[in-house]
Amino acid sequence: MSEGIAERRWGPLSARERRVLGVLVEKQKTTPDAYPMSISALVTGSNQKSNRDPVSSYDADDVEQTLISLRKKGAAIQVEGSGRVEKWKHNLYEWLDLKGQAVAMAVLAELLLRGPQTVGELRGRAARMVSAKESQIREGKPNTLRDLDELQEVLDFLAARDLVVVLSPPGQKRGVVVTHGLCPPEELERERQEVLHAGPPAEDEPRSPRPSPPRGEGPPGWAAEVAALRDEVETLRSSLEALSAEVRTLKESLGS
Repeated sequence: MSEGIAERRWGPLSARERRVLGVLVEKQKTTPDAYPMSISALVTGSNQKSNRDPVSSYDADDVEQTLISLRKKGAAIQVEGSGRVEKWKHNLYEWLDLKGQAVAMAVLAELLLRGPQTVGELRGRAARMVSAKESQIREGKPNTLRDLDELQEVLDFLAARDLVVVLSPPGQKRGVVVTHGLCPPEELERERQEVLHAGPPAEDEPRSPRPSPPRGEGPPGWAAEVAALRDEVETLRSSLEALSAEVRTLKESLGS
């Protein structure tokens, strides 16, 4: 543990726990009107086909038991929603000691939802969860994910807290694969070996310079931005499905 970092309260999580927490953070950031979430909405969000790896098929009992486990650990909180519908929210800012670190939480959530990925992939995917409101000045620097350099600052911050782990061999410059530090040690080692045997990916998003590009050139990382927009459309579609599930749950609770 790095010097100056508070004693950790968190520990390894199961695959289901990581998925459910990732969904709670994602929906809080992308569709705040649908947060906190009902169990029905969490089932839909956990099993959606976009922005998930692997795709799961959890049922309501799976999610409910997972939430109970997370509540016991202090990572999730149960609240009462409208119509006495049971709803849930995450407690990760407290549990992981990340108060005020909204962008770091977005990066971590993307890793929880998809697992190991290259730094270039992660930047485009996590950017969809960073709102303009969250893009505030932090220690004199933009708290955003405009390029890989800014993402690297966030990754270094999380790595110092053991919340991000680099799976690629030391010294590798391109196609560096990272993951979160919330899985059991044996799973982490298995992922490290898989990355080592697979070798570096053929392509990765190139680092872009901080200054604005010359007139006439496209914005840096545009391919990742397009991918992020596609992901956002899929997220919105899945959120509509989650809202529909929420309405059905509410109707059932009212006996209509």
